[in-house]
Amino acid sequence: MSGRLRSLLLATTATTYALILIGIYTAATGAGLTCEARWPLCDGAVFGLFPANWPSFIEWFHRLIAMIAGFLVIGATYGAWRWGADRRVRFAVTLALVLFPIQALLGAGTVIQYTFVYLTAHLSTALVIFASLTLATLWSYGDDVASVGRVRLTLLAVVGAVPVMVALSPGVVLVHTPPVQVAYNAAGLLAFTGFVVVAAWSALLSAEGRLDALRVVSVVGAVVVGLQLLAGRFVYTDLIQLLDAATLVATVALALCALALASRIEPRSPRLAERTS
Repeated sequence: MSGRLRSLLLATTATTYALILIGIYTAATGAGLTCEARWPLCDGAVFGLFPANWPSFIEWFHRLIAMIAGFLVIGATYGAWRWGADRRVRFAVTLALVLFPIQALLGAGTVIQYTFVYLTAHLSTALVIFASLTLATLWSYGDDVASVGRVRLTLLAVVGAVPVMVALSPGVVLVHTPPVQVAYNAAGLLAFTGFVVVAAWSALLSAEGRLDALRVVSVVGAVVVGLQLLAGRFVYTDLIQLLDAATLVATVALALCALALASRIEPRSPRLAERTS
């Protein structure tokens, strides 16, 4: 597969990761309510095209990065079909392309109305797009980079991200300011990405029964972390804090379970044996 496509997919996925965090910061600062609730225009010069102040600049910058990410998704989709990428890669990146206009409309809804429904749908769609792009990127490399050893290291990284999330959770150590919320979600997205990566690599290395179980546990882990990030959109009541703690415990349990499954794999084939180191 073309190295250009791999680089493009990697850049698109990284930009989408950054876009989600910028969106979190935009929502946390209330900047989504600026630009005089206009979309796609703002409240500054040139007939409202540019921002008039710092809060509206945050919202405007978020839209700018979203536009760049959108063009990258278009380019990646074109490249996947033009350069004859694997069918899974084409499907994943095309799904991201189909969802991107819907995501833009949901983003408009957060500006015009800023309701919980729009915020939740906006972040949910963003996670699906990000997961699709992550899978497309991984699949574009085939099984060249997949190994049981890397699966184990990825799961260790997921386990390591949870204490960071705990420390950054509201009411634990720090006040949940916008920068803290961004850091919290950055750690959560890394855990989410880790589970997605392990699920994809388990499928590529599916030569053992435990890899099938590992894939299922990783998919469940990604869903749990996704719910964890969505719960952060709620007003943080005692009930939400309890649910937050429960999902964090579930994330650790799933990561440790997956790590235990990965550590017990005893390859039967020479090819897989080379990939356990």
